[in-house]
Amino acid sequence: MAEIDHIVIGARTLEEGADYIEAQLGVRPTKGGAHPGIGTHNMLLSLGPQCYLEVIAADPEQPQPTQARPFDLDDPAVAMMLEAGPHLLAWVARTPVLDAVVTRLGASQAGEVKAWSRGDLSWRMAFPPQRQDMRNLIPPLIQWDDGKGAAPRLKKSGCKLVALEAEYPDAEQLREALRQRGLEEALKVRRSPHPRLVARIARPDGTEVALSSG
Repeated sequence: MAEIDHIVIGARTLEEGADYIEAQLGVRPTKGGAHPGIGTHNMLLSLGPQCYLEVIAADPEQPQPTQARPFDLDDPAVAMMLEAGPHLLAWVARTPVLDAVVTRLGASQAGEVKAWSRGDLSWRMAFPPQRQDMRNLIPPLIQWDDGKGAAPRLKKSGCKLVALEAEYPDAEQLREALRQRGLEEALKVRRSPHPRLVARIARPDGTEVALSSG
């Protein structure tokens, strides 16, 4: 009942993020837009008919939001990391039954459902609390109001998400958390002393690039 919706690249500025993706994948993301009241804006790149890459950064045209920006962008450690360059931060999973999943897991695990919008796109998301997200390996869940989301609207880039992988000290704990969300088939999990998310992406020329969170 859930599947990969998109992967998230954090950047100090959208320009830096777009330059990074173009250097890695050979294709430049296209303009997305601002997230009013959230303090961020983005650029997007198709990774297939139902999956995409999002470059996200703090929006200098918006005032400081009343709550922390998503994907830990306001966290000092993340901000310091992005000073050195853009980075894979997280992934987001799409589900048609967001309320049911959140009710079953509880807000302490799944987070609270909040409404978002950008232009004519609108959706609801639940971000797991930091203590429950296993270093962003457990994804926020998203339900698009139109049932389709951003991916089908994007121009084909020639890039494709080949695999999404996770490394974590307690691999079985991570697998169980993914199973509870219907995501056991979404990414490969292996044991490692250091938590890490890896996105393997095929470029238009067929070569493969690995983007990593660590």
